[in-house]
Amino acid sequence: MPAAKRGCTVWLTGLSGAGKSTITELLTAELGQRGKKVEVLDGDEVRENLSKGLGFSKEDRDTNIRRIGWVADRLTRNGVFVIVAAISPYRAVRDEVRQLIGDFIEVHVDCSLEVLTARDVKGLYARALAGELKNFTGVSDPYEAPLRPEVRVDSARQTVAEAVADILAVLEAEGYLKPALEGNGRARGFELEGPFQGAAPSGLPAPHGGVLTVRLAEPARAAELEAEAAGLPPIELDAWALSDLELLAVGALSPLTGFLGEADLLSVRDRIRLANGTVWSLPVILPVEAETAGRLQPGQRLALGSAGRVLAVLTVTETYAYDRAQLAARVYGTSDPAHPGVARLLAQPPWAVAGPVEVIRVPEGSFPEYRLTPTQTRAIFDELGWKTVVGFQTRNPVHRAHEYLQKVALEQVDGLLLHPLVGETKDDDIPARVRIRCYEALLQHHYPPERVVLAVFPASMRYAGPREAIFHALVRKNYGCTHFIVGRDHAGVGSYYGTYEAQEVFDQFTPQEIGIQLLKFEHSFYCRACAAMATTRTCPHNQGQRIILSGTRVRQMLRAGEALPVEFTRPDVAEILREAELDRVEVDHLQPGSGPQMRSQGQGKT
Repeated sequence: MPAAKRGCTVWLTGLSGAGKSTITELLTAELGQRGKKVEVLDGDEVRENLSKGLGFSKEDRDTNIRRIGWVADRLTRNGVFVIVAAISPYRAVRDEVRQLIGDFIEVHVDCSLEVLTARDVKGLYARALAGELKNFTGVSDPYEAPLRPEVRVDSARQTVAEAVADILAVLEAEGYLKPALEGNGRARGFELEGPFQGAAPSGLPAPHGGVLTVRLAEPARAAELEAEAAGLPPIELDAWALSDLELLAVGALSPLTGFLGEADLLSVRDRIRLANGTVWSLPVILPVEAETAGRLQPGQRLALGSAGRVLAVLTVTETYAYDRAQLAARVYGTSDPAHPGVARLLAQPPWAVAGPVEVIRVPEGSFPEYRLTPTQTRAIFDELGWKTVVGFQTRNPVHRAHEYLQKVALEQVDGLLLHPLVGETKDDDIPARVRIRCYEALLQHHYPPERVVLAVFPASMRYAGPREAIFHALVRKNYGCTHFIVGRDHAGVGSYYGTYEAQEVFDQFTPQEIGIQLLKFEHSFYCRACAAMATTRTCPHNQGQRIILSGTRVRQMLRAGEALPVEFTRPDVAEILREAELDRVEVDHLQPGSGPQMRSQGQGKT
């Protein structure tokens, strides 16, 4: 049988926590996208279901590996791609199953004990090193590294995408896979839509993790997935999950390929990093009820959808319970249920399903003319000749203070990406449709058109302050920005965060880990005495000279028909806001509400 028609076993060996499962997840998704039948044999799951009763002596460990090898051989000879993720510490029995299977690629996922201990959110390595845990491989039990593996991964230095790309390259070189081709006939970069692998030719930054992980399937594959989804168990997505799915589809959440597993979630919660050490600040999870989680098994496929429309297929890697209260306290820095993000998280189901997604179609959203993907924004920046681009995140209209920050930044860079968030926000935030009109008016009359790109950001607002500032910066790097503006109380709500806490949080990371240059600004305002826009760093005058209006005061003035000061906002923006506020008040009189709630982009609001 030609190699491209045969199956193959890809055997990942390495110490616990080295990254075998994370690599397996991404490799499974890529092989599936190439039309291959894939089965995953996870060491822990095999022990639970096939090797119960076995201990951790060398004899029992070898027996477990022989059983995995026997199953892998039967699957491989029937054309299945088998991915084994098992510590498999002893070289002789690994060589034995290699001889049995024949079509065998060995991958050594290497990582130092120091890095593994630092990654270990459960503290198992520390306990083993302290002598509290016996028979712990790599500490109190030996691990015999492969002598000549087909692929050696240094998980402390390589990204997951780079590791999987190396494995795919070997599978292609050995004839098990045909090289994936772009429409122009060139070999396609792994998980990449368009030409942006690593830094773009224009000098724009590489995506976070090194590769733009686009999860939107090509048309032929999407048709296959849609047919398959008709027979799969359905999962209905809420507003947050819909936003996350769209961002996954277009690569905005690179390096993520799907919804986080437990190890990644705990690491994000406690370390602001994925389990492999990559900086990541917000949980991207798919909550499900306990009853649903109990019915799911690793390897099972699910149809993700909304309002009766299938959007994606997820391959289950695991289900797990998570502590909502603890997650809220760590991510939001508070357990106060009055915080909108905390309230939203506490209302979620207490279980989650993890796994990579293949997206059939992106959720339908508003403002299609501004709904640009990272591939598209990068292409636009390249076409405009921009080598430096500053990103600006907002969920509000752009007033004079924001305009000032943007134009100061434009003195330093080639262009501005004005990137307003249009996913779910609090109900008392100004609706996206109103804000878009404000942006259009502002850009038409007050900015050089060749220096600004307006695009919408389809994320939901978490109001996570410092954590969300990190998230916003990393995602704008994926869109091609080299710089990102962080002002006062970025992504904050109420008085939960310090004025500049969202700037200070970046101090715990190296510039290389973040990969985008931050432009940190203090509170800006118009000063009557200065007769100009200024900040606390440049204005010596007292508060009485400064024109600063709170959001509440702005709404009060709009409702009363009062004109907003020209020093605070442009008159054309003020008129749009005044009309919108009058319309809103009229609607509220007709349909009394129940107070501020979260609202979604499906209502055309943010």
